[in-house]
Amino acid sequence: MGGYWSLRSWDARKNLLLVASYIFYGAWNPPFALLLFATTTLDYWLGARIAAAPAGARKGWLVASVTANLSMLGFFKYGNFLLENTQWLLARAGIAYHPPHLDLFLPIGISFYTFHSLSYTLDVYRGATTPTRSLRDFLLAVSFFPQLVAGPIVRAADFLPQCATPPNPLKHRLQWGLFLMSLGMFQKIVLADTLLAPVADSIFGHPGPVLPLDAWTGVIAFSGQIFFDFSGYSTCAIGAALCLGFHLKDNFLFPFAAVGFSDFWRRWHISLSTFLRDYLYFPLGGNRVGAVRAAVNLIIVMFLGGLWHGAKWTFVVWGLIHGLCLVVEHAFRTLTKDGAWKETLPAKLLLCLVTYFFVCISWVFFRAPDFSGAGLLLGAMAGQIPVGEAILTTREILQVGLVIFGLWLVQWRLRDTSLEAAIGRKPAWLIAAVWTLMLGGIILTQGSGNAFIYFQF
Repeated sequence: MGGYWSLRSWDARKNLLLVASYIFYGAWNPPFALLLFATTTLDYWLGARIAAAPAGARKGWLVASVTANLSMLGFFKYGNFLLENTQWLLARAGIAYHPPHLDLFLPIGISFYTFHSLSYTLDVYRGATTPTRSLRDFLLAVSFFPQLVAGPIVRAADFLPQCATPPNPLKHRLQWGLFLMSLGMFQKIVLADTLLAPVADSIFGHPGPVLPLDAWTGVIAFSGQIFFDFSGYSTCAIGAALCLGFHLKDNFLFPFAAVGFSDFWRRWHISLSTFLRDYLYFPLGGNRVGAVRAAVNLIIVMFLGGLWHGAKWTFVVWGLIHGLCLVVEHAFRTLTKDGAWKETLPAKLLLCLVTYFFVCISWVFFRAPDFSGAGLLLGAMAGQIPVGEAILTTREILQVGLVIFGLWLVQWRLRDTSLEAAIGRKPAWLIAAVWTLMLGGIILTQGSGNAFIYFQF
C-alpha cells in the first residue's frame, strides 16, 4: 500500500492496481484471467457501439452484450445442470439420452464479474452513464481485486467516475478502511467460522433425523454464519477499497432487523437486489402493471435470483420462497394500508420475528445438499420426527443463542442509521478497545481456513 501511495502519477497507480488485480485473479487459474479480459474487452467495445448507434439499432448491440455475458455464465455455471435436466425431461417422454458430462471448472467469482461488466452496457443503453474512452479504466472497474471474486456487485457507472480524479491519501479514510477490514475478518474468522460454522455443519451434515431443538439451532446458526461470512467479505472489500481511495457502496444494512421481506431485501445483499430491481424487475413493469403482473414479476425476479446463486433446484426453491413471501407481503400491505398499528413497536417486533422465521425456512433449502436432506430437517423443525439423535451439547446451543441474540439486538438498535454514523458518535477510547478486542479474537482463534461461502458463486 505504501508503494501504491508513493506513486505520484494517478495513471501509474491505476496501472499498478490493474496488474495486481489480474495477478490476484490469475494466480488461481491463469487461463480464466484471459476469459475475464476477453469478457471485459468485448463489453467495452459493445458499450461504444451502443452509444454510437442510431436509436433503432441500439437494442441489437445491447442484446449482443447480454447474450455474450449470459452465454458464458450459462456454459460454465449451468452447462451440466441443463444437460442433466434435459436428460430427465426426455426420460419422462420415454427417450433415453445420455449426455456427456462437461468436465468444467467454475471460474471463481464469475457470477459477480459478469454482472460488473454487464452493468456497463446496460447503463450505457439506459443513458445512466456515458461510455468511457479508457479501456484501462474499464478493465480496472470490472477486475478491481477487493470486490472481484465475491462482491459487492459494483456497477461501472459508480466506479468509473472515481477513476477520473486521483484520490488523496487521507488519514481518516485509511483508518476507517483498516477498521472495516478488521471488522470483516472478525466476522468471518471468529463469529462465522469459530462460533457458528461447526454447529451448522454438524446439523446439515448429519445423515439422519435430529431433535427439533438441534434442528432449529443448526438452521439459526447457519443464518448467522452466512451473514457474518458474506458481510465479512463485503466489509473487507469495502475497507480495502477505501484504503486505496475508492468508495464501494454498502452491501448489508442490518438485515436481522428487517420488518418484512421488502425491508429484508433492502438490507441483504443490496448490490444484487438493486441489480435485479433496476435491470429486471423495473423493465418487466415492476408494480405498475397491476397486482397479478406485479406478483408474477416478483416470482420471476426471485426465481432468477435463486438460480444466480447456483445450478441446483434447492437454490431455485430458496428464491421462490422469498418471491412468494414478497407477494404475500404486498397483498397484506394492500389490505391493511390504513392500519396505523403496523407502526407500533410491538407490531414491528412481531413482523421482524415472522420475517426471520421464514428467512430461516428458506435457508434450509439454501444450505441443504438436496431436497431429501431439506425435508428431513424441516420435519425435525416442525416436530414431525419424534425420535431424533441429540447432536449438539448444551454449550453449543447456548453459544448459538447468545451470538444470534446479540447480533439481533445490535442490529435492531442500529437499523435506522449506518455503521459509520453509529461509530462516529462513540469516543475514541471505546473504538480503540473494540478494535483491540477484535484483533485479539482473530489472533487467538486463527480461524479454520474455510473459504468464504460466496466464493462458490
